[in-house]
Amino acid sequence: MFARAESGVQVTIADFVKAGRESLQLSVLAGARNLDKPIIEAVLNRSGLALTGFLEAFAWQRIQLAGLAEVEYMRSLPPDIQRQRLDGMVRKGAYCFILTHGNYPSEHTMALAEEKGVVLIVSRLPTKVFVAQATYLLERLTAPRISMYGTMIEVAGMGVMIEGDPGIGKSETALGLVKRGHAIVSDDLTCIRRDVGNNLLFASASGATAGFMEIRGIGIVNVRRIFGASAVRDEKRLELVITFKRLRDIRDTVDRIGQRREKKEILGVKVPNLIIPVSAGRDLVNLVETAVHAQKLAERGYDPVAELSEHLRIRAERTTNG
Repeated sequence: MFARAESGVQVTIADFVKAGRESLQLSVLAGARNLDKPIIEAVLNRSGLALTGFLEAFAWQRIQLAGLAEVEYMRSLPPDIQRQRLDGMVRKGAYCFILTHGNYPSEHTMALAEEKGVVLIVSRLPTKVFVAQATYLLERLTAPRISMYGTMIEVAGMGVMIEGDPGIGKSETALGLVKRGHAIVSDDLTCIRRDVGNNLLFASASGATAGFMEIRGIGIVNVRRIFGASAVRDEKRLELVITFKRLRDIRDTVDRIGQRREKKEILGVKVPNLIIPVSAGRDLVNLVETAVHAQKLAERGYDPVAELSEHLRIRAERTTNG
């Protein structure tokens, strides 16, 4: 069941700064009152050519990046020319500048930024490192996302989401899997993002609920405190969706030999989907674990139905010829 979908998320400069404050070593120098401005294009733009005054095809929609070369070039110019060049970029629409290598701008540049409402940020990282990490962060922040009701677990290295009606046993099954040495990602509500470049899905917990589970009759359980840090994953690739359905509801449609290969489409990505009937006495922990191992074999091209059919054919031929 889908809870909320976003086909591409618009983020603000504040979102970017908050998410990258530590990893990107960011400090806001000017324009703090305008951090709520949206990032129009989540891409970095080296400002070199624009700093010379050439503003044709200037990518003002992007975050402007100034490395050592750009900073040294600007320092070589008289203050009035520096202001003229920066003012030209701002008039074109530039709204956020980041300087790397811990380079601080001149006082008049800071004053211009405050005057024009431009956000000015410095990072202590080298430009090459900053570009790689900031690009990855921007991709994560703006990736298409969806929230789904389901419990996400890692079973034998595979990311599996269990979905089904409330009270059907999703959390209890996940708890049983954790006790067997597997790990929980999220309980009840799972946040899924699409890695657009690789067309993959990744799942995580919602907000502060990571590592916590709600078990009927027990209450809230802190999985990390009870089972250790290895029992919790922050994020995991979604590779299999298992849907729990009550046997009485699907009795006439159950695929007994597993020939049907169902798919569930999430954010445009098709994920293998297995439906497991739920009834009194069924060992759901064991069934999920077995389903994961069967899926791994299927991904390698193994087909147990075809193998069994071949065995039966050979036996029939031997009986006929015997």
